[in-house]
Amino acid sequence: MREAALWGGIAGSAVYIGALAGLYFKVKKGLIGFIMAYGTGVLIGAATFELLALSLRAGGIELTVLSFVLGAMLFTLFDLVIARKGGKERKRSKERSGGSSGLAIFIGTVLDAVPESFIIGASLVGGHNVSWLLITAVFISNFPEGLSSSVGLRKGGYSKAKVQLLWLSVLGLSIISSMAGYVILNNKPESLAAVMSSFAAGAVVSMASSTMMPEAYEEGGPVVGFLAALGLISSLLLTKLE
Repeated sequence: MREAALWGGIAGSAVYIGALAGLYFKVKKGLIGFIMAYGTGVLIGAATFELLALSLRAGGIELTVLSFVLGAMLFTLFDLVIARKGGKERKRSKERSGGSSGLAIFIGTVLDAVPESFIIGASLVGGHNVSWLLITAVFISNFPEGLSSSVGLRKGGYSKAKVQLLWLSVLGLSIISSMAGYVILNNKPESLAAVMSSFAAGAVVSMASSTMMPEAYEEGGPVVGFLAALGLISSLLLTKLE
């Protein structure tokens, strides 16, 4: 369980590191878009080559498809609620009005982070080694999220201390979620691990498509499609190193 906490913390720390970069350095929007696009490709690759592959091996095609669709559907429903409460552009650096919008941004970020961290912990069940693909994918995707959202929250009137506290809370929740993934699935049937892996994959793909890629294109332009493709093929290469 300590290993799950460690790796969940490492992957989740990218949100806080990104927040610090956004608070204390002036980062060009184009660079944020490029990182986000590459991270989108890596994240979708991790969902495909790691999570769905695991689910297929352990649970079969029917269970994998059903769990994947349910994960995507549930994330989308929650995302619709968050969007209506002011968190629609939680990964963006535009000016915000603060208040309930800031809270929605925070809740939306938690919604993004929990399934990613949970599956990191779940991947360690049974004495398996950590998945470098998952850790890399989550880290790369979390960095621009913390960076871009923190800039927007500052424009909306949030103090630096409050912004840092928010992202430290997300880091803490990432650690807890990773530990929960390990504890809940430890010594459980492989079919349950298959369900959770495919469910998380659906949520991750929906998140990357609805929040990360639109921001990447807006900030980086048409070239982000190529960078996302590079991210996807990089994730495939990472599976060969495990």
